[in-house]
Amino acid sequence: MTGPEGNPKGRILYAVTGWEPANWLNEFARAAPDRAVVTAPDGPPDPSVRYAAVWKHPPGILSSLPNLQVIFSVGAGVDHIFLDPDLPDVPIVRIVADDLTARMSEYVVWQVLDHLRHGRLFREQQAKHIWAEPNQPSAADITVGIMGLGVLGTDAAHKLRHLGFNVTGWSRTPKQVDGVTCHAGNAQLDAFLGASDIVVVLLPLTQDTKGLVNRDMLMKMKPVTPLGGPVLINAGRGGLQVEADILAALDREEGKRGALMAASLDVFETEPLPRESPLWRHPRVTITPHAAASSDPRHLVPQIVRQIEDFEAGRPLQNLVDRDTGY
Repeated sequence: MTGPEGNPKGRILYAVTGWEPANWLNEFARAAPDRAVVTAPDGPPDPSVRYAAVWKHPPGILSSLPNLQVIFSVGAGVDHIFLDPDLPDVPIVRIVADDLTARMSEYVVWQVLDHLRHGRLFREQQAKHIWAEPNQPSAADITVGIMGLGVLGTDAAHKLRHLGFNVTGWSRTPKQVDGVTCHAGNAQLDAFLGASDIVVVLLPLTQDTKGLVNRDMLMKMKPVTPLGGPVLINAGRGGLQVEADILAALDREEGKRGALMAASLDVFETEPLPRESPLWRHPRVTITPHAAASSDPRHLVPQIVRQIEDFEAGRPLQNLVDRDTGY
């Protein structure tokens, strides 16, 4: 535990799997020096814990807190919270931070530009000492389709538009984004896929989106693009994709419907990605270790503390999760 003993203010539980807690606890100590933070319940249920900051928390830990009032996700997604079968019926808040949004847009722009400018080919040529310039389309020749037009998708769309790309978008419900041709719902998914040269997946993981990036979806993408074939970028959630179908699409003959030219994957069905996964070895796959938009406690902890203070002052919580939709 860090923070003063006997603190009259509601304590915060920090329950995170897979991350080093020291930096987070230090930031909580700086942002809320008069509020205690516990890293795990020890002994009987702690009635002084009112708030929980979580990422892949141990199932059942939240239901053991009799006075829990708010759950905060310390990452961009909230699907991990709903894996807890004993999830208490209290408000869930998702993090929306400028830093996290900027990091995601940086990743999307990086990968889109890498595919546009034949980065993979040039790296292969460098390794073989080959001096050859391929035909390079311009940004204006390419339509980037973004699946998911929330805060992250909208910001990425604006960044890509600024670079000269044509941008189209798809979301579950109708959205309007300046400069973006928007599609919505299952009825318009085929039109979206048919218009996109590069598809960027930034959807939340819900029962409706689980396994959405599968053979059926890949078959609806454009067989031929200015890049040679379609490109897939997934920085949303690993559960959105069927990796066997992505591999099959990558190995399909170029120009055939359902073939992928390349894929950039930041998220996977199983994380860490197993060493034996064929994705590691595929020459047209770029792998990053779920690092597209890493959570930075320097930016996220002050936001959590500010929300807690607003809540205790009677002001409404921001960025609440809808339990019915799962995001």
